[in-house]
Amino acid sequence: MAEKNKKQGVVKIMNPVYNFSAGPSTLPKSVLKKAEAELSNYKGSGMSVMELSHRGKLFMDIIQDAEKTLRELMNIPDDYSVMFLQGGASTQFAMVPMNLMVNNKKADYVVTGSWAQKAYEEAKKFGTPRVIANSHGADLSHIPKVTRDMIDPEADYVHITTNNTIEGTAFYDLPDTGDIPIVADMSSNILSEQIDVTNYGLIYAGAQKNIGPAGMTVVIIRKDLIGQADSSVPSMLDYAVHQKAKGIYNTPPTFSIYMAKLVFDWLKEDIGGLENMAKINEDKANLLYETIDHSILFEASIKDRDRSWMNVPFLSKTGDEELEKKFLKEAEARGLVTLKGHRSVGGMRASIYNAMPVEGVQALVDFIKEFDQKNS
Repeated sequence: MAEKNKKQGVVKIMNPVYNFSAGPSTLPKSVLKKAEAELSNYKGSGMSVMELSHRGKLFMDIIQDAEKTLRELMNIPDDYSVMFLQGGASTQFAMVPMNLMVNNKKADYVVTGSWAQKAYEEAKKFGTPRVIANSHGADLSHIPKVTRDMIDPEADYVHITTNNTIEGTAFYDLPDTGDIPIVADMSSNILSEQIDVTNYGLIYAGAQKNIGPAGMTVVIIRKDLIGQADSSVPSMLDYAVHQKAKGIYNTPPTFSIYMAKLVFDWLKEDIGGLENMAKINEDKANLLYETIDHSILFEASIKDRDRSWMNVPFLSKTGDEELEKKFLKEAEARGLVTLKGHRSVGGMRASIYNAMPVEGVQALVDFIKEFDQKNS
């Protein structure tokens, strides 16, 4: 199944390859083929998609179609603005408080993992955020319960991370925040299921997990929250500037937006919408968790109802790092790649985003069972 180049120490993996990376992650094969076919000559223009003017009709059609299809998929109301920005979700850690933490200079944060912690730390530069519930640094295996009495009535917003990529936990019940808008980092589970957008004041998500290649961040924001930023906020970090410019204040990440459009089309036309996508995702996750739960050698890091459908971390039951290294090496030779867990957690992590086919999860399940039998 694999050949090793002794000089370079490189393992050549045989097809098919299933990429379980947490991001940049796998993309639908049909989307890649469509992009390949249009790459050098988009719609008879004689130009690559990457060469199109961002103010020309061809690209304007792309960005407008991308927004239209995303709105249809997520049922985004007209009183929400959709933006395709640059800088990754990490830029939103600053952009959110710069634009929203302006009335009382307060915000409440639910810290459920590494990225939520970073969002909170960044917000401290712009006001007085407060951690109202914390599962980071103590017990990362759950989502803490947030009740309405925990929330500061003067908070400008409440920030949550809906899926914790590293830790493997996810929100399934939103906190009751009353009239205080919820800001949600949905980078690793956006489009994985149908949600009610009106439950949120602002949603942001880096593209490189469930949307497309790295380079673009989707922001969905209620329009009444736009325009609050102080005049000292740089133009590139002001939502009002991007809204007024209709997404082309400067040159946007054109190729990333094009790829996102293809993924949105795939979700709508091939999958049949987010309700169908959710059923597929739930089935994939249940298949993998059930296998790990019955494994002789391995156990899932998260054992309760807060398990993520998107990111499944698992470890050796005995903490045997050599066994984990062997598993990863043999898995890679089988075409099951990028299964190594995050450096802060260790072990293994299977990221099974929308584009991971059922066949990929089944191949991993079969290998776990085979590895169990051979090594126990």
